[in-house]
Amino acid sequence: MTLSPQINFRKANLADRQALWQIIQPVIRQGGTYVFSPDSDEDKIMGYWLGRDKQTYVAEIEGKIVGTFFIKDNQPDLGNHICNAGFIVNPNVAGQGIGRHMGLFALNEAKRLGYQAMQFNFVVSTNTHTVRLWQSLGFQVIGEVPDAYRHPELGLVSALVMYQKL
Repeated sequence: MTLSPQINFRKANLADRQALWQIIQPVIRQGGTYVFSPDSDEDKIMGYWLGRDKQTYVAEIEGKIVGTFFIKDNQPDLGNHICNAGFIVNPNVAGQGIGRHMGLFALNEAKRLGYQAMQFNFVVSTNTHTVRLWQSLGFQVIGEVPDAYRHPELGLVSALVMYQKL
């Protein structure tokens, strides 16, 4: 049995911007997972991903960034005890458990940051691999928004709201 390489996590910084864009761009261009238009430009996406309202992290293997995620307040003020998060794994290393490791780290980090729960407001229902991953990490589907996402191949599909108490 081969052991997977050690995944290290750290806060992202502005010097990571180009490496992050190289991971995020193909996922946005392909469509099917994020609400951003496939022709969104780097400034728009990176401004969002590295926004001041987020704690953004990178996952590295042997010094190379293989994934990224952010944690942020799901709502301001009286709703800021629940966080929201977004995750992207480099498509070139998908299927190697990196998303699971990022999810586990993010849950622990969110708890360390003082959040009481994590909620995903918009998980594309046809992204079944991701839905199964979050369910395996303890998330429950607590709602569904019909026809919320314009899938590039399937047309209108539902978005799921997923939740886990920390």
